[in-house]
Amino acid sequence: MDGLETAGFSAVVVVGLLVFFYGGTFLISTRIGKKEENADGYMTGGNNIGFGVSAASMTATWIWASSMYASATSGYTYGISGPIHYGLWGALMILFIYPFGKRIRAVAPKAHTLAEVMRARHGRSSQLMLAGSNIVGSLISLMSNFIAGGVLISLLSPFTFTQGVFAVAAGVLLYTLWSGFRASVLTDFVQVIAMLGAVAVIVPFIFFAAGFPAAFETGAENLTSQQGDFFSSEAFMEQGAPYIAAVLAYAIGNQTIAQRLFAVKQTLIKPVFVTATIGYGAMVIGVGMLGVLALYLGFEPTGGDLNNLIPEMAADYLPPVLLALFFIMIVGALSSTADSDLSALSSIMMADVYGQNVTGEKKANPRTMLLIGRLTMVVATAMAVAFASLQLSILDLLVFVGALWGALVFPVLASFYWEKVTNKAFTVSVLAALAVFLPVRFDWLPLDGVFGILVDVLSVVGIGVVLGLMVFGFLGLRAAKIAGVLAVVASAPFAVGSLHEYATLCGSLVAYSVSTAICWAMSVGRRERFDFALIAQRTGDFDDGGAGAGVPPQVTGAQGTAPTPPPSPAGTQ
Repeated sequence: MDGLETAGFSAVVVVGLLVFFYGGTFLISTRIGKKEENADGYMTGGNNIGFGVSAASMTATWIWASSMYASATSGYTYGISGPIHYGLWGALMILFIYPFGKRIRAVAPKAHTLAEVMRARHGRSSQLMLAGSNIVGSLISLMSNFIAGGVLISLLSPFTFTQGVFAVAAGVLLYTLWSGFRASVLTDFVQVIAMLGAVAVIVPFIFFAAGFPAAFETGAENLTSQQGDFFSSEAFMEQGAPYIAAVLAYAIGNQTIAQRLFAVKQTLIKPVFVTATIGYGAMVIGVGMLGVLALYLGFEPTGGDLNNLIPEMAADYLPPVLLALFFIMIVGALSSTADSDLSALSSIMMADVYGQNVTGEKKANPRTMLLIGRLTMVVATAMAVAFASLQLSILDLLVFVGALWGALVFPVLASFYWEKVTNKAFTVSVLAALAVFLPVRFDWLPLDGVFGILVDVLSVVGIGVVLGLMVFGFLGLRAAKIAGVLAVVASAPFAVGSLHEYATLCGSLVAYSVSTAICWAMSVGRRERFDFALIAQRTGDFDDGGAGAGVPPQVTGAQGTAPTPPPSPAGTQ
């Protein structure tokens, strides 16, 4: 993709803005660097990060350029309810993380990755499955953010898409490589303040510059009946419902979220995630409304590529100063998530691959871990740059990864609450769910006749699983069972016979239902019970020889002599 002839900025201005942004973030990161770097600090910041930085980092990580682009795409595609479905459900998923997060930190206060905890709970196969899914997910996330950066630079400058991708990738790597996770969270704080300020100014300005509110009266004819309906069934079935399922999976399976969960002070988990919920919802819904405005205006993005929508709207309606602010806002949004992906990938390679599987029973060398972490960032950046050349749809990527992680949600959560879950049950349930998810999601088999009805039934069960898990975190097992059963009973008459027409939604729901059913069936009859207090003994710091560094778990009915396990939500024991 070449730069437009009517580029928003000259090459000198764009280079200056990039140097200003990435040079500033690099200077910030150098202030926290240490001559004798600490591997645990590089991964989780010492498990003791305060409220302000944690809340800003959680908000910035969840708000990526892809979120802004995808929210606007949703508004342009589905009308006024599109950004609501995208932003509201995404915000609520942040809120739903915190009760599960409190439990996870209670049983594993010094862990670095969720996969590391799964090894302490089950064994190597569960660990590598979760780590592997996060490697794939983080690479896709990294790629989509580089795509967003390349599109932005190519549309607002004489530079090409490829040159833009390289510039963004080099800038993010520059400051993240220095101090890893600490650099990520500290620069997130600065970036989220800039993004909030920019959204508060830019979105209203574009609206009024485009003729708001008259544009919404004169442009109504550009909308279909579904796009003009706030309660559009099309918007809910094709955007809202799949995203509800997808972002719950993101919340539980994503290492970038887990990394911040392990980094924040344990007593601050609730206020941090509640604050991030509000910040995310306000910003993403606000930017998504630009897509709605474009729909009313009859705006056509170049080449029909919806990834171009936001940059072109900004170029058309913003004066140079605000366009520069917009440029910094998008670069900050994509960088805040890209650095989180790099930190997550480095932690997985440091803790899960080298720290526990390469060294075996030997104590991992922290200096070697740091080298591996930095090399991982370089290799991951190079791979994401290569994949970004494919220029895939950002919205499709987000929904696909979320649905893919749906296969892991129940086995992972059950492993933190239910003493009977086994390594075999975890592994088989996830693999079986993926085996069903892929043909449903990509229409490898015709979804009609008996197979279509089977997919509908599994999807209905998946609806019950998703709603039950949401209720479980706050109200406990009994309320979750009631909510799940009611959801199945209420949706079955409407869903069976027609739900299979929505392949994206069904793919996600069958992943939930199959993994839940198999994991439960393989675990319920087991007599041995796991002692959750053993997880804290098997995970810990690598630098000071803390508990768990390089120690393989004994998972067969282990009881040990550990103290009483931490409490679970009401009704779970």
